[in-house]
Amino acid sequence: MNKKTLITSLLTCSLLTVGILQSGYKPWEEGMFPLSEIHKLDLKKAGLKISQNEIYNPNGTSLVDALVNVGGCTGSFISNQGLIITNHHCAFSAVQLASTPEHDYLTNGFVAANREQEIEAKGLTCRITDSYEDVSDRVLGAVAQVTDPTSRLKLINDAMKNIVVEAEKKDPTIQAEVSEMFIGKTYVLFRYKTIQDVRLVYVPNRQIGEFGGETDNWVWPRHTGDFSFMRAYVAADGSPAKYSKKNVPYTPKKFLKVNANGTNEEDFVFILGYPGKTFRHRPAQFIEYQQQFVLPYVSELYDFQNTTMENAGKKDKTTEIKLATRIKRNANTLKNYRGKLQGLKGIDLISQKKNEDAALAKFINSNIDVKARYGSLMSDIDNLYKLINGDAKRDLWLAQIYNSTSVLGVSRNINAFKTALDAQPENQKEAFFNQNKPRLKSFLAGIYEAYDIDADRKIFKRMLSDASAFSADQSVNAVDKLTNKSAYSEKVIEDYVTNTFKNSKLTDTSYVYNTLLKSTKSFSSYSDNLLSFEKDIAAQIAALKPEKDRREGVLNKLMGDYVNVKEKFLKKDFVPDANSTLRLTYGYVRGYWPADASYMRPYTTIKGILEKGTSGKPDFSYPAQIRALWEAKDFGPFAKKDLKDVPVAFLYNMDTTGGNSGSPIMNAQGELIGVNFDRAYGATINDYAWNESYSRSIGVDIRYVLWVASKIDKANFLLKEMGVKI
Repeated sequence: MNKKTLITSLLTCSLLTVGILQSGYKPWEEGMFPLSEIHKLDLKKAGLKISQNEIYNPNGTSLVDALVNVGGCTGSFISNQGLIITNHHCAFSAVQLASTPEHDYLTNGFVAANREQEIEAKGLTCRITDSYEDVSDRVLGAVAQVTDPTSRLKLINDAMKNIVVEAEKKDPTIQAEVSEMFIGKTYVLFRYKTIQDVRLVYVPNRQIGEFGGETDNWVWPRHTGDFSFMRAYVAADGSPAKYSKKNVPYTPKKFLKVNANGTNEEDFVFILGYPGKTFRHRPAQFIEYQQQFVLPYVSELYDFQNTTMENAGKKDKTTEIKLATRIKRNANTLKNYRGKLQGLKGIDLISQKKNEDAALAKFINSNIDVKARYGSLMSDIDNLYKLINGDAKRDLWLAQIYNSTSVLGVSRNINAFKTALDAQPENQKEAFFNQNKPRLKSFLAGIYEAYDIDADRKIFKRMLSDASAFSADQSVNAVDKLTNKSAYSEKVIEDYVTNTFKNSKLTDTSYVYNTLLKSTKSFSSYSDNLLSFEKDIAAQIAALKPEKDRREGVLNKLMGDYVNVKEKFLKKDFVPDANSTLRLTYGYVRGYWPADASYMRPYTTIKGILEKGTSGKPDFSYPAQIRALWEAKDFGPFAKKDLKDVPVAFLYNMDTTGGNSGSPIMNAQGELIGVNFDRAYGATINDYAWNESYSRSIGVDIRYVLWVASKIDKANFLLKEMGVKI
């Protein structure tokens, strides 16, 4: 190392150390903090330059009011005209539904130069958190004297439903939801406003929005322009309304200011968003169940499904577009699950949890009062998971069968409608049929939109073959009925699938819509093997339900006790696991060492796009304009001076998980400087464990977003709307 390099290295280390000490931030402390916990944090000491009250103010307007939940992702308002920024992959399904071979927005992107050109984002709504209220006493008060686990769980669920009904009756403009913050322990009522009319405004070319494809997914360094723009619309009087040309842009209470200067390494940053689910307050047995059963089974199944669907998509462009969203979702999940498997084994989390649980058991047994209340807790948990593990293969198969095979989803909807129709008095059947037929058609259309008969047939055969190999104590009745555990099961299954798909009219959408649903007579008289098979599946699920409910009731009580006694043992309160409710996380723009001698810097640049493009891999194709602009050094005001390039993506040590996709990344002033979209591969285990040394999240830098919008897609009108000067 030369003298200059040594000095630079020492200076960097010193600055990092000083930054950490001055901020008071403890990098080993995880946290997806609910709104109710924000007041307990000292964000000023961490580096926040605005009042914490400006982040969340229950008595006034704050940054929280700029947040939306859109399509299971997070988004944020960035203008007073209802303009929303989120991820490219969050808009993907809506773009797919809007695309045709003639207008392939999925591949080519889309820019609406004016409001009239904006396209309906089918299937997407915006949900805004209006307020919240702790209702734990009301929920748990209903079961204070109840010991039967099934009854206890039913009463908890009934209490939650009653609170929702009461809240919506009191304020018909909101949608209410009671969320379980700690299983069996803490419950919060959330009130949401829902915007039903969402439109696509700007989606970049897929070679930008999905650059790197599955090769780079869950990987750093990353060069993906994972962003898109939408707009929320309401009726002229400001009330939520379904898509209509008469609707007007929504005026949010608050929108985020875009800071085109971005960030520097070690800058304080924070995220508000709707993270999905984490499971950090669970015992070792839960982690074992995930590692042994859930993660390997689902990732392998989705891999097979994707190979099958990708081959089917080679037939024509229409099929490729139809299956694109399902393939993308599967691919994201399977790589995430494989990352989790690698991570769980890498840090040996099961052993860590077992050691924690052993220490907890010792604490319980060492205290007379605690032992009197929780003495059997650890053995009860162990016994319950022995039952759960004993049924794992069948349970996972039953959980996947309808999503795996589209025509079985169709069959389930038709059988359910038949059952409801049969229950009607004879003189009311026709009216019931006509009244509910549009709803059934809507359900079926949603399934058929991502359906291909060849892919469905092959996946169905795979599912039946898997089930035929289960042991007798985990048998799937519908499959055993076909094979009778014959030595020739594979041949029986092959013939059954071939004949069933050949003879079923449910594979023909035209027949279903125009003949089957034409009248009560044609509907009621129709039957085939798929409907019969689905009835057998549904019957077994119904038969298993009482025991499943009992186990869930037991688990609910045990996990509540587990958290209670663990808090006593560790003498601290826990941050509740994520559950799709609004959370805050904070940290710093920071690189990391994923392996020995492998430091990962926190920024990537356009130069990296060009470097990856030399590989010749389709995932690394990019629009020719990018090279031309880069070679001309036409960066506008969006270059980062020390990099002499436009930053594309960046790393930070914030605590995120699924659902944080699209979350706004904000600086110390509460200004938008990026959009969260992923985690590094080692951080896929964030759902189970978080650690500053390996947990890094990835966001697209706002400077790249603005550069692409301005230079590539000539969408300067959006920059103007956001208040960005160029």
